[in-house]
Amino acid sequence: DVQLVESGGGSVQPGRSTRLTCTASRYDYRPWCMGWFRQAPGKEREGVATIDRRGNTVYGDSVKGRFTISQDDDKRILWLQMNSLKPEDTAMYYCGADPFAGANCDTNLDFRYQGQGTQVTVS
Repeated sequence: DVQLVESGGGSVQPGRSTRLTCTASRYDYRPWCMGWFRQAPGKEREGVATIDRRGNTVYGDSVKGRFTISQDDDKRILWLQMNSLKPEDTAMYYCGADPFAGANCDTNLDFRYQGQGTQVTVS
């Protein structure tokens, strides 16, 4: 199974930036699709961004133009650069991976594997 560990969360002022990191391990082959999703208290889970093995990216409407997803395949690291943060970005952010997503690598994907999450608070 794929093991995912997120880091980089914390408290950030509105308008500022921060970067989340996800380190992947314990997999025999590179997942086809990786991404980030978030969940705030009392709200539904929201897909934030995905990236496939070819580097194609998809973003949720609420973060387009502000967040950037990227990956380092050799180091098995996934990042989420978050700029111009807003209070409504406050949530637990999770890293996800799915070896078999194929054409379904988008923000609606229910990832096969996910990390424990890292909290981001914008206030």
